[in-house]
Amino acid sequence: MGLLTLSEDRPTPKAVYNWRVYTCATIASFASCMIGYDSAFIGTTLALPSFTEEFRFADMGTDELALIKANIVSVYQAGAFFGSLFAYVSSYFLGRKKSLYIFSLVFLLGAGLMLGATGERGLGLIYAGRVLAGIGVGGASMIVPIYISELSPPAIRGRLVGIYELGWQLGGLVGFWINYGISETLAPSHSQWLIPFAVQLIPGGLLFFGTFFLRESPRWLFLKGRREEALKNLTWIRKLPADDIYMVEEVAGIDQAIEDLKANMGLGFWKPFIAVGRNRKVQWRFFLGGMLFLWQNGSGINAINYYSPTVFRSIGITGTSTSFLTTGIFGVVKTVLTFVWLFVLIDHLGRRNLLLIGAAGGSFCMWFIGAYIKISGAGNSGSTTTASTTESPSLDSGGIAAVFFFYLWTAFYTPSWNGTPWVINSEMFDQNTRSLGQASAAANNWFWNFIISRFTPQMFNSMGYGVYFFFASLMICSIVFVWFLIPETKGIPLEAMDRLFAYRPVRKAHSVVREEVRREDEEFRQDAEGAELTTAKTKLEEERFESVMDKA
Repeated sequence: MGLLTLSEDRPTPKAVYNWRVYTCATIASFASCMIGYDSAFIGTTLALPSFTEEFRFADMGTDELALIKANIVSVYQAGAFFGSLFAYVSSYFLGRKKSLYIFSLVFLLGAGLMLGATGERGLGLIYAGRVLAGIGVGGASMIVPIYISELSPPAIRGRLVGIYELGWQLGGLVGFWINYGISETLAPSHSQWLIPFAVQLIPGGLLFFGTFFLRESPRWLFLKGRREEALKNLTWIRKLPADDIYMVEEVAGIDQAIEDLKANMGLGFWKPFIAVGRNRKVQWRFFLGGMLFLWQNGSGINAINYYSPTVFRSIGITGTSTSFLTTGIFGVVKTVLTFVWLFVLIDHLGRRNLLLIGAAGGSFCMWFIGAYIKISGAGNSGSTTTASTTESPSLDSGGIAAVFFFYLWTAFYTPSWNGTPWVINSEMFDQNTRSLGQASAAANNWFWNFIISRFTPQMFNSMGYGVYFFFASLMICSIVFVWFLIPETKGIPLEAMDRLFAYRPVRKAHSVVREEVRREDEEFRQDAEGAELTTAKTKLEEERFESVMDKA
């Protein structure tokens, strides 16, 4: 078993791992480029001298400035929270493809509104635009992981959903570096800070036009009774004929899952809500999915993403240019490690192990950084006042070590908690609750994201180094949560997730359910081969009988 060896649930033709499924996942993941870019560019844009001068940040007090920055950042998350809930309605009635088309349009409208803001008009257009852009990315964040997981063969499902995370990091990489580039090459002006806002239109436009290429999810079409169209899309995505044994098995699994749903709780828009209200097992799955995003945001990642200049200033790095450069390197580290996570770790080490390792290592790094700031008094405890444009003084050995541990924290966090919760949530729900489950997960993500982004400036002003101890403690709690409650989902078919999450103890669930699925597939193949042999014998006997009759 090499690092890139695929862990298949059953013998799979090579044609299944084709360019079409990767292309569909890539196009859908332009949505995450929108999200990643915003999470990275907004913090450094708010620190640009041209932006702070145009909107008179220097005239504001520390608390007022912290509130303004928090509002600019957090109204986006508030919009995304509601967008993720709206997406459940659209994805149920309109499907995954049309929903992406609609939410990309909403995002483009919001991004366009922001371009009309000026110092004379105030921040109103930026607030309104960020709400609409948030609705767009919130809806997309709910739909894209489901869409990709429903297209994916089990062996590369983590890798394909991981493309969504990769898009997030590539968007973030551009967002982290763009303000460094324009601050070094352009003089402060209205156009200088407008450029980062305008770049949002690029990934939004790519998603909008890319939706015309996408095929609707076959699983959604099967669920809606559009069987002929579903088979057509599935054969196109898999590049296999409908009568191939792999296709027959996959369709049979989907049909069986739908029949089970009809028998257990029925199909319909309100049925998942009824199932959640009546079934404690379903409620438990929703709780687990939502809590994963509490722990993800509790790691401190969005405090760093949205307020990176403040975070680096708390360590002792000052000066606009130096702060932007350090932030850009942070983006590079995240992007490189996301490639490692995507192509090697997620489908090899699995989801559960990555979460445990990432939380343990990340917590240790946060404790070190907080202790350094406490002992040295670096950065005036991370005050959110506007940064000076002068370069920072050289760091002492402790400061260099703190920066090293910050990047080490990034190395632990990125290939674990950054994208893995999205992968698990795209897998863990059954056919009829998958859309509602992903809507709940996305809403949880944006809710906790909102809480962190809204109160981070105030936390740095009042807690100082305690912010790092706070995040370190939450990462320790996440280890306990994952160890006892989250099973490994790697390589398990979507139709077997109910059994996986019902098995106890959790640490053994994966191996037991994986073996059950393997035996069932073997029995299915033997039955299919036996049926083919019986049909062949019957046909031969008929031919012999006809031959005898002809001679007679």
